[in-house]
Amino acid sequence: MLNRKRLSRAYFTKDKIVQHQVSSFNEFIDHGLRKVIEEMGTIETEISGAGEGAETYVRLGDIAIGYPVVKEADGAVDRLFPSDARLRNLTYSAPIRLDMTVVQEDTEADPKTVEIGVMPIMLRSKACNLYGLSDADLQKHGEDPLDPGGYFITNGTERVIMTLEDLAPNKIMTEVEKKYGDTIEIAKVFSERFGYRALTVVERGRKSILEVSFPSVPGRINFVVLVRALGLETDSEIVTAVSDDPDIQEFMSENLEEGHNLGVFTKEDALREIGGIVAARQAKEYQTRRIGYVLDRYLLPHLGNDEGDRLVKAHYLARMAEACFELVLQRRNVDDKDHYANKRLKLAGNLMEDLFRVSFNRLARDIKYQIERASMRKRELNIMTVIRPDVLTQRIVYPLATGNWVGGRTGVAQLLDRTDHISTLSHLRRVISPLSRTQPHFEARDLHPTQWGRLCPSETPEGPNCGLVKNFAQIVELSTGLEDLGPTKDELYSYGVVAV
Repeated sequence: MLNRKRLSRAYFTKDKIVQHQVSSFNEFIDHGLRKVIEEMGTIETEISGAGEGAETYVRLGDIAIGYPVVKEADGAVDRLFPSDARLRNLTYSAPIRLDMTVVQEDTEADPKTVEIGVMPIMLRSKACNLYGLSDADLQKHGEDPLDPGGYFITNGTERVIMTLEDLAPNKIMTEVEKKYGDTIEIAKVFSERFGYRALTVVERGRKSILEVSFPSVPGRINFVVLVRALGLETDSEIVTAVSDDPDIQEFMSENLEEGHNLGVFTKEDALREIGGIVAARQAKEYQTRRIGYVLDRYLLPHLGNDEGDRLVKAHYLARMAEACFELVLQRRNVDDKDHYANKRLKLAGNLMEDLFRVSFNRLARDIKYQIERASMRKRELNIMTVIRPDVLTQRIVYPLATGNWVGGRTGVAQLLDRTDHISTLSHLRRVISPLSRTQPHFEARDLHPTQWGRLCPSETPEGPNCGLVKNFAQIVELSTGLEDLGPTKDELYSYGVVAV
């Protein structure tokens, strides 16, 4: 009994209550910001010089966040503490500084550190002015030492970012549907890359014919036609990529016959067939460009956006086709979407990264416009004068103040419940589902066995939110994904796993 009491006292500290939120935001500050900047790399412009390749662009460098400050009316800059932000209706935020270098006709200017906007800061995170203070110092600054932090202050109000529960991206999921009296086997994957999410679906319809659908393509494309266009040219390559099982190969022979009926025997035939779908009645040159853009950008983007990644996409589609046929042969079961192995949680840091990515893209477009306008007016190009920090700041602060997040999600940021201390802690540990509250969703609302030890079985509201708004269990620990998969891949290869 004594050991159990010591264990509970050691675990239930103010640091553990919202550690998942604070750690996630710290990860965003340390790595997420730099990741977004590295994705863009440069800001291109339409300005070109006299010589070949003499272009004007802005190279992006290191990014850093300062500490929360407030600029007074007399021009003084003081450190801002949360109690002051609450009393003065201010946003508890810190400046974002980015190193930018203008390259003009192969001539590099000196790199300059520019303030591009402000970032709302989570209380008790690394960038917070309360970080590392003793209880006496916290009281001196008007803070409750028992307050765990984990929330933001926007225009004087305390806002908390909800943890979002969603289906796991980049994972093949299978299901069975009934259409017009026929059983349709489906394999789908939510392919996610740099915040963009694309649903790719492979379904087995009548006569065992496979068809593929993905964004920006009207209707569905024949499976054999698509994988042939991606680089699996011969019939034997396609069959071998799907499976070496005789029963599945028999299904594939029917698909190959359907491809031949469409007049598709080579890669060129396949590209011509797809061109008639994605760019019907267009010039051949435009069709070629459009096909490449669609296949590289919208089909399984998590595998890459280059032409060299197409063969990998073909093999991935083959895995999805195999999953459909295994369903037919009853060698696998339909995936349970409510199983927690098939769920992922998006914490405050992940959501702030999505928001910063969209906001920074808007700032980059504004910088491009300002540079081109300055060039047309024959003005000297100075990066300090073309930056408008309000462009980034407004697009970050507004969603946090209203809860209307990028991607059309609502209710992501909520007013922190301060009814009492327990209700505050409960709100900081809440998990919400993106499913519609007006639909029954009986299975999604039910308590699933895999939620044991992860989610509280009883703390959920009554009414339309029942089962869709949940809370973490008391001693839950959240694991995080790996950014660098190199060591993991090396370990798998050492066990004989072969890469396709």
